[in-house]
Amino acid sequence: MKVVRSFPHAVREIENCFIPMPDGCRLAARIWLPEDAIASPVPAIVEYIPYRKRDGTRERDEPMHRYFAGHGYAAVRIDLRGSGESDGLLRDEYLEQEQDDGIQALRWIASRPWCSGAIGMMGKSWGGFNSLQIAARRPKELKAVIAVCATDDRYADDAHYMGGALLNENLIWGSVLLTINAQPPDPRVVGERWREMWIARLENTPLFPEVWLRHQRRDDYWKHGSVCEDYSAIECPVYAISGWADGYTNAVPRLLAGLTAPRKGLVGPWAHVYPHEGVPRPAIGFLQEALRWWDHWLRGVDTGIMAEPMYRAWMQESVRPSPARLHDERPGRWIAEASWPSPRIAVARLAMNAGGLAREAGPETAIEHLSPQTTGLASGSWCGFGIDGEMPGDQRDDDGKSLAFDSEPLDERLEILGAPVAELVLSADRPKALVAVRLCDVAPDGTSSRVTYGLLNLAHRKGHERPEPLAPGRRVTVRVAMNDAAHAFPAGHRLRVAVSTSYWPVAWPPPEPAAIRLFAGASALELPVRPQCDADARLRPFERPEGAAPPLSTDVEPGRTVRTIEKDVITGETSYRTALDVTESGDVALTRIEAIDLEVGHSIAERFSIRDDDPLSARAEIVQRTVMRRGGFSARVTTRTELESTRDAFHLRASLEAHENGRLLVSRNWDAAVPRDGT
Repeated sequence: MKVVRSFPHAVREIENCFIPMPDGCRLAARIWLPEDAIASPVPAIVEYIPYRKRDGTRERDEPMHRYFAGHGYAAVRIDLRGSGESDGLLRDEYLEQEQDDGIQALRWIASRPWCSGAIGMMGKSWGGFNSLQIAARRPKELKAVIAVCATDDRYADDAHYMGGALLNENLIWGSVLLTINAQPPDPRVVGERWREMWIARLENTPLFPEVWLRHQRRDDYWKHGSVCEDYSAIECPVYAISGWADGYTNAVPRLLAGLTAPRKGLVGPWAHVYPHEGVPRPAIGFLQEALRWWDHWLRGVDTGIMAEPMYRAWMQESVRPSPARLHDERPGRWIAEASWPSPRIAVARLAMNAGGLAREAGPETAIEHLSPQTTGLASGSWCGFGIDGEMPGDQRDDDGKSLAFDSEPLDERLEILGAPVAELVLSADRPKALVAVRLCDVAPDGTSSRVTYGLLNLAHRKGHERPEPLAPGRRVTVRVAMNDAAHAFPAGHRLRVAVSTSYWPVAWPPPEPAAIRLFAGASALELPVRPQCDADARLRPFERPEGAAPPLSTDVEPGRTVRTIEKDVITGETSYRTALDVTESGDVALTRIEAIDLEVGHSIAERFSIRDDDPLSARAEIVQRTVMRRGGFSARVTTRTELESTRDAFHLRASLEAHENGRLLVSRNWDAAVPRDGT
């Protein structure tokens, strides 16, 4: 990224200020202002998240928000209630209280002498979620939104459930939030009450994975904050952005199709990062693109952005799978559609015959299949964060444990844009069963690359609100929608549809091994085929990524990333392990943030184990450590979460320990049994 050091406006920074709430709580904010904003009020851009502005996102915030301020905007980065240096307690994601606070914060900002009254909200992940949620509340101050790596559906397209199947990400993300939520405010900002605030957080933080595990259906809990429940509630313009390596790609085309307000969509090759930091590359000049959006909607300047196509995406070329490192650059090109759904996309239907994929259906043939529970070890992470080792690997091992349907080698190049769908005619021998469907690109040498995938808990085949167990042996027809994708299959390559009854460690398995009988000849693959378009070559090119200078930091104790798969040949147990920011000694990697003289670190170690023949052997364990220290101040938090299951219940255990200057301050333990409810 090009570092810009000179801007049209000189920038004044307010390291911390407090935004008052009606109940007396104060939200901590960091603000960047053009120096002349009091004399010439400017629009504001707000990012509102719980990830600790003071230390947690400082390295990411400064290049972005200082850049906006340098171009004539007030940039306001707010910590949610109960996070960072904000007062109160953070009790869950996306509560009504969070939205109320956000609306009050917008009113406060709009009333400042440096603000013109026009505000845009933006954010990645949580900040993208609540930007959409607050937009649906229609505060008059909010004029436009940029939602990056966000979702419109909290149940079916977030870190909790996919196709009605419990994701292990529910435990991972819940453990991360538990750990972040247990960190103290900075004593230099909040003063003597810092310890009181910290103890209140430690003693009141919920076990987030348990909260979410108690809602295994798409009930009112998940409908709250899911803007897909009523797209018409959003009237301000929305720019939805994501990446093909992210976990939230599908929301972009859904928002384009569902919203009636002015909207744009962009999907690049990236993981769960802002596009100017985008990996896999190419990264783009996202901050310049954002300014075009803000200038149009907050200043009334015609930048031409709304005259461009509604949906722009990176059409990915076929590459060999490389989980060991991120691709330096994912080959491809930018394409665009004037509207979405696009009338140019044609659905090609291929029959899943006993002999492979074909244009015409062959004789109906029943094929019995039961996958080993370890099917899915080549899946990579549910959501990529731009870290080595998280991309899907060569799929051949998983393909060999699945029912695989191959096409003949392609005579010509084939490009898809959208969500492939597998229509499966099948029966199962148990009332609860899972199907995972992968679409793969198979090279002439046999290498298999995952293009996209989808899951379906078969008890959820009629919907996620009222699971209905299968009648063993009864034939049903189900449709498994895979994640949206843009992919070019080269001539000479084959398409492969792989169907399995497990997908570990992405999804938690059903309570007992469930074999399926798939009726080949009656089942089919639907592909969203995109024809070539000459206008793609004339698209306005994105500028090179640039931003303001990052804060000065120093690695005190460097860490490393580890990802291994081990099999115990005596017990038959396979363990999938990951570790992030762990030192050689097993402690936390530390970085010093020079501007605030603070050393910080956060390490994560995960272990997912299972035996091939027993879904009840599944076990997940996550250990996290955080450290903050400065002079005579030291705070260390350690959390451990574990998940197992029986036929009837999930068993969740967790512990939290917080130490101040080496002395145990608070220790908590949880031990919960949660009945299985259709999962």
